[in-house]
Amino acid sequence: MRHILDLSLLTRRVRFIFLLIGIIYLQGCTVRHIVSKPLEEHIKQNEFSVAKGDDVIGRLAIIRLQKGDTLPDIARHFGLGINEVSAANPEVDVWVPMAGERIILPLSFILPDVPRKGIVINLAAMRLFQFTGNGPMTVSTYPVGVGTEERPSPTGQMHVERKAIRPTWHVPASIAEDHRKKGDPLPDKVLPGPLNPLGEYALYLSKPSYLIHGTNKPASVGLRATNGCIRLYPEDVENLFENTPVRTPVLIVNQPYLVGLRDGVVYLEVHASPEDLDTDEFDKAYAKLKAIENKSGHRLDWSKVKTVLAEARGIPVPIFEISRGSVRGIAEPIELRHPGRLYGRPAIPELRTDAWSVLAADTLDEVDAARLAAIINHQGPQIPARVLSKSDSYRVIAGPFDNIKDAKDALKRLKIDLEIEGKLIEPVRKR
Repeated sequence: MRHILDLSLLTRRVRFIFLLIGIIYLQGCTVRHIVSKPLEEHIKQNEFSVAKGDDVIGRLAIIRLQKGDTLPDIARHFGLGINEVSAANPEVDVWVPMAGERIILPLSFILPDVPRKGIVINLAAMRLFQFTGNGPMTVSTYPVGVGTEERPSPTGQMHVERKAIRPTWHVPASIAEDHRKKGDPLPDKVLPGPLNPLGEYALYLSKPSYLIHGTNKPASVGLRATNGCIRLYPEDVENLFENTPVRTPVLIVNQPYLVGLRDGVVYLEVHASPEDLDTDEFDKAYAKLKAIENKSGHRLDWSKVKTVLAEARGIPVPIFEISRGSVRGIAEPIELRHPGRLYGRPAIPELRTDAWSVLAADTLDEVDAARLAAIINHQGPQIPARVLSKSDSYRVIAGPFDNIKDAKDALKRLKIDLEIEGKLIEPVRKR
């Protein structure tokens, strides 16, 4: 960030400053004060046309949360990763947000700065882009889960080597060893089914042992949670599978600082906090901004650039108008009506006294109990859980389970995945 700190703060035209302040203000959690407008039913989520010379697609939206919503459920319904929704709404509780609160849906994206061909994956944004068409270009885009810091996803050029429906997972030795150390031994291979982490569809890349695949843990999309593979929601990987021929080129990049143009306005999108500054990538973005500044003959307002860098909310923010009046073309966020049912939201069956269950926690704090129940519900495969009040405490109960084996399996998963020491609750026997 050394370049920006040496620059003086410049004053732009008043109306442009007000627009920028409004957009940055909108990024925060004060969207509840936005003037009400008629609610829209739908917004484009995954497929966009790309106008010649444009780098920015999509449009921001706003939605009012309802009781029982979680940000992972909102994210999945609108084709977003949990990283995108939580970064855009940093003060909102991921698992127990307040009912009635308005949040930003960051359904606008700057395309990676690479040739637009085949599949491009930006690890920093945790988003996949698939480009089709030679004349009018179309881009389909999906959120992804990527590799952890210990096992990062690879970068570079590769291609789709082969595809498989209902793939078998052949467990790598390093992963088998990790699970063994946790007390969770794995077989040599995992057949198709709910326990298979590859999901129903897999695209095998030319770089050995790396795949683009589905998942049995949808809430992990938008997280650094894989062993290096690229993970998609089940519904998204099915679309990608159907529309991706073998030999399709795949380019994986890591671009946390994205600069793009649309309708004469320059946008900046940032996915790295100041503490995680990527000097090389930042220098590239800075050089691009300076080139735009020099070509236009106008000075950028670098104070606004600093603000976007500091907030790092992953939203394209307008920072500069190349020609007078171009900011008039910036579309305001759409306010959406809350869906009747969020797609993929875990269903919670009623607790039965004649079935096995597991006591996961007993706490005095209702919000803490609700948060834990939501986290358990979003394990993959799902472990149903709910909160029951008892006297002056709140119990988190997982279940029902039809037999003791399923209950013990859930007990084991709670301990391994969440470090929860649960207790079995036996069925009430009928007399």
